[in-house]
Amino acid sequence: MRPVPDHYRGVWARRLLETPQQRDESTFVRWLQTSLWHADLRIPAMAPEIDAQTQLASQQGFCGVTQVAQHTHGEVCTWQRRLDFQPPRADVDAGFMVFETSERVIETGVHAPYLEIWERLPDSTGRFIALAGQDEAGGDTRERFLVAGRYAIHVRPRRLDWPHDTQAGQTLHEVLVKHPAHAVALLDFEISFGTLEAGLWTIAQSTLPALKGACMPMLVHQRNATQAAIDSPVCGGHWQILEWTCGERRL
Repeated sequence: MRPVPDHYRGVWARRLLETPQQRDESTFVRWLQTSLWHADLRIPAMAPEIDAQTQLASQQGFCGVTQVAQHTHGEVCTWQRRLDFQPPRADVDAGFMVFETSERVIETGVHAPYLEIWERLPDSTGRFIALAGQDEAGGDTRERFLVAGRYAIHVRPRRLDWPHDTQAGQTLHEVLVKHPAHAVALLDFEISFGTLEAGLWTIAQSTLPALKGACMPMLVHQRNATQAAIDSPVCGGHWQILEWTCGERRL
């Protein structure tokens, strides 16, 4: 796949979502984009009247590769999800993208009616890293760690496969209603967003509420052209380099 244009790279905060059914300005949404890889986290504002499990099941987030193409109606960005907190979608995640400025983009739906306004966070460019976790045999653990500027996202998918009767387009809440015994395992999917600076990983928001606000030591260093290591109490170990667009060998 071809890298995305440079003006897509960085961390984007969603300021507004409008659909025929809702207007949302309160959900915490961050989209981190490297040259090819993306990770996205969406945490709704707390609603006291909703029970904890339903609240957790309403979270969204995903990770994969991004493709940008020119179409007759404009530039279309497609997010090809490799990992997803929610069950598989029934349609392709794609949007028409119009950059009002270099730091503000308007997205409208290709397959569904919606509008999203995104603004790029300051200090989210300049260095881009994408890492894939490896087990002792060198296999892909499906864990991902992405860096854009001073920001980073750690993605660690659930270990349990979707129940056999899960259908595309269902919500996680619907799956949990049918399979309450699997709730803990199905909710055990980490997407944590925060900053990585001066050897500290500070988590601003996470699908695992206990991690929100955590601050811990972390060093990310390049071993060679294809391998990296993360020294950290939460996501240490061996990593394959998918991208290292960065003059530094150690963060």
